[in-house]
Amino acid sequence: MHNKVVFRAAAALNDAGLVTLRINFRGVGQSTGQHDEGRGERNDVRTGLDYLASNYPNQSITLCGFSFGARVGLEVGIADSRVQFLIGIGTPLNKYDFEFLQACRKPLLLVHGERDEYGDVEHVKEMAAELEKHTNVRLVVIHGAGHFFDTNLDDLKRAITDWVTEQLNT
Repeated sequence: MHNKVVFRAAAALNDAGLVTLRINFRGVGQSTGQHDEGRGERNDVRTGLDYLASNYPNQSITLCGFSFGARVGLEVGIADSRVQFLIGIGTPLNKYDFEFLQACRKPLLLVHGERDEYGDVEHVKEMAAELEKHTNVRLVVIHGAGHFFDTNLDDLKRAITDWVTEQLNT
């Protein structure tokens, strides 16, 4: 939750007027537990959503995940009726199966680096084109960026803030 991509995404969501909650999955940083290959981590996401829904009951929920967090978070967010908007950053299609996205019917933003080493940009473009058949999806490819958006963090932040602001004003 302390890496520069997650930090910048949270700042973008704050700039768009949202309350943000950043979490570490089990076994990461000072979190207890052990990595569970995505199974237990889905429960971590649900616990975060429970917290937000309980403490901010009148606010819409946007679920945003980076890399493995996109894999786990998007799957939970698609199925959870409390989540209205979804954001996947650095979607690692080369490492994980994202076939579950075919069930998505919620507005979805995908932000991806042109040179992302964990998700071939052409594969992400193909997936987004397929998703457009049944949901509102926007793919923003950041020119020259790798998985961690090194010198392109401002572009990442702007893409998220602009999209969320647009969704909330629709």
